[in-house]
Amino acid sequence: MSQPARVHRVSSSLPPRQFRPQSSWVTAVGSLIFFSRWLQAPLYLGLIIAQLIYVVVFMVELFHLAEGVIADPLHIEEATIMLGVLGLIDVVMIANLLIMVIIGGYETFVSRIRIDGHPDQPEWLSHVNANVLKVKLAMAIIGISSIHLLKTFIEVGDLGAVGASSDNVTGDNYTGDGVFWQVMIHLVFIVSAVALAWIDKISGGAHLKPSDQGGMPGQAPSPSSSSPGGLSAFGVPSDADRAANETQAARFEELARELRGR
Repeated sequence: MSQPARVHRVSSSLPPRQFRPQSSWVTAVGSLIFFSRWLQAPLYLGLIIAQLIYVVVFMVELFHLAEGVIADPLHIEEATIMLGVLGLIDVVMIANLLIMVIIGGYETFVSRIRIDGHPDQPEWLSHVNANVLKVKLAMAIIGISSIHLLKTFIEVGDLGAVGASSDNVTGDNYTGDGVFWQVMIHLVFIVSAVALAWIDKISGGAHLKPSDQGGMPGQAPSPSSSSPGGLSAFGVPSDADRAANETQAARFEELARELRGR
């Protein structure tokens, strides 16, 4: 008998470990800590109010953009329209970020949202967890940073060129160092998102290893868990493998009869 099998037989023969029942105050403290997660519910309600404010901001910016176009439709500057549209996209992306934080955070840290089977259920909500939420938030922040960086590139134009004008659409002042650090901060966001995605991939692979081995570490594999070669963990074919083998054998017998008939 091999050493692992001997150790498993000895461990299985031992009586299960007995634990003392928790006292009432320990149970009460645990329940209090568990229900303290509802303290986050007002925070998510506050973010809903913040999203409502962003809706107002969006409508105000859209009104200003339309007002400028209607006031003088024959002298429309493309840079002005582009910056206005980018500002609207910026507001929308921040609103999307708020939606992910509100729904994903509540689902992950407070309570489940019972919307299974709802036709309007977001696709990402079915597999949301803390790691997925962090990666999605990082990607949303990169998108917002990209919009701001694009607005800066439109504003600065030929900044630093000889004889270049310092005038821009919004009237904000830009320097070469400021634009450089804005690009560097954007790159830091990208590196952070890649690192979070890599960590999520590693942790996901680590979580799959116990199930691939037939159970949790230190636990005997179950008889129903299959292993390569069509055998279960104890070398016994499963019902599905037997059915497949019988079907294949019947096909071979039918082929042999055809060959004998020729």
